[in-house]
Amino acid sequence: MLYVIVIVVTLFGLLYSYFTRTFNYWKKRGVAGPKPVALFGNLKDATLRREHVTLTLKKIYDEFPNEKAIGIYRLTTPCLLLRDVDLIKQVMIKDFEVFADRGIEFSDSGLGANIFHADGERWRILRTKFTPLFTSGKLKNMLYLINERGDMFMDYVESICKNQPEQSVHLLLQKYTMSTISACAFGVDLDENMIKTLQKIDKLVLTPNYSHELDMMYPGILKKMNSSLFPSFVKTFFDNLAQTVIEQRGGQPTNRKDFMDLILELRQNKEVKGAKRQEGEEIKSFELTESIIAAQAFVFYVAGYETSATTMSYLLYELAKNPDIQDKLVAQIDEVLQRHKSELTYEILKEVNYFDRVFDETLRKYPIVEPLQRRAQKNYTFPDTNITVEKGQLVLISCRSLHHNPKYYPDPEKFDPERFSPQNEKNIPSCAYLPFGTGPRNCLGMRFAKLQTRVAIVKLLSKFRVEPSKNTKFDMNFDPMRLVVFPVGGIYLNFIRR
Repeated sequence: MLYVIVIVVTLFGLLYSYFTRTFNYWKKRGVAGPKPVALFGNLKDATLRREHVTLTLKKIYDEFPNEKAIGIYRLTTPCLLLRDVDLIKQVMIKDFEVFADRGIEFSDSGLGANIFHADGERWRILRTKFTPLFTSGKLKNMLYLINERGDMFMDYVESICKNQPEQSVHLLLQKYTMSTISACAFGVDLDENMIKTLQKIDKLVLTPNYSHELDMMYPGILKKMNSSLFPSFVKTFFDNLAQTVIEQRGGQPTNRKDFMDLILELRQNKEVKGAKRQEGEEIKSFELTESIIAAQAFVFYVAGYETSATTMSYLLYELAKNPDIQDKLVAQIDEVLQRHKSELTYEILKEVNYFDRVFDETLRKYPIVEPLQRRAQKNYTFPDTNITVEKGQLVLISCRSLHHNPKYYPDPEKFDPERFSPQNEKNIPSCAYLPFGTGPRNCLGMRFAKLQTRVAIVKLLSKFRVEPSKNTKFDMNFDPMRLVVFPVGGIYLNFIRR
């Protein structure tokens, strides 16, 4: 019995030593930070799914108000949480070349070659080639598709709200954003079977699994093991979707000028080439395989519908809570539509400019993606500090913490679109507002997201008011079982015909 006890104690001691082996890293370097817990580092509650990581990081951020950066541990891996907006600007903009990578790589064959997760030269090439898809001209060409889906969405809202005013807002809006992405990216119209499949994929992709924690503890292990963050069902669906659309178009671009047309134009060259950034540099290229095409289809779909549906859910929630703001937005919508006889062109939509303030304040109060992260490509010392990150280490930026810092946004819990009026917006420091990131690696689909949201909100509020229902919660707790930041139980509101 004594031998068993000795063995157990010895094993426990060895495990404890292993899972705390890095915990003096920041202390030795004079960087302040919270005390880590064996195995979990500073993310215990987030790892155990007791709270969303956005709340975990905000607690750490608030605990060290006088620090420019905080040394933390994602499980056993040291990384740096930035507080100072000037340091954030160094990472995101000024020294972007050092921090171009996100550091979330995984198997190419498991959808890891998508533009969001890709790093290095592949990301640069994809970014350069896909940026033209989101110019004003391209968005204007897509607007008729968004308008058509918006009208179909309104017919659906009218039919279901006639007898049941209370609705789960997020589930309602997902139908709209799924249909716009399907039409604008792939030329596909949704049926009920497709919607059910996409809802299944939503749960598989946006429910956190412990692959993320494995990669935190052993950075890069998913790539080395050729493993994916997502189940094979998701890969198979997007492989088949891309293949079906390509076959329907005969492998050639059409006049739709949508996402798949751009892919097919690139595919005709067999290899996708980057640009020469300096004299004598070798031009990098890679083959646009079917798996890489499927990976782009995946990220455009999932990122395109989910973030917009979630943003609109929060926006309508705040309008229901703040009827004076809703009245102001509705009045402008009515005036613009009446003046233009209900026509909605790209330019006319821009005239509903109060929407921009409401939209920006929504994402100020409720940033969707948390945290932003960048990986150092070499040892780097932050200017005017003694803080150094080593090659391969991650720096983290907590958008919620920045957006709720009273130093930048007085009375941060108040929903106040006037923060983003022309006279007030100039008072917001650079890099203190990051719902879409910033710099060369900001969100590629930002303008599309704003356009599809604007169309839906204008159409919806021209016919309905939103009001709190008996199931509306005014004290939100974010769901730790959701990768994007969304409240437990969803958002319920009443849709009242005007």
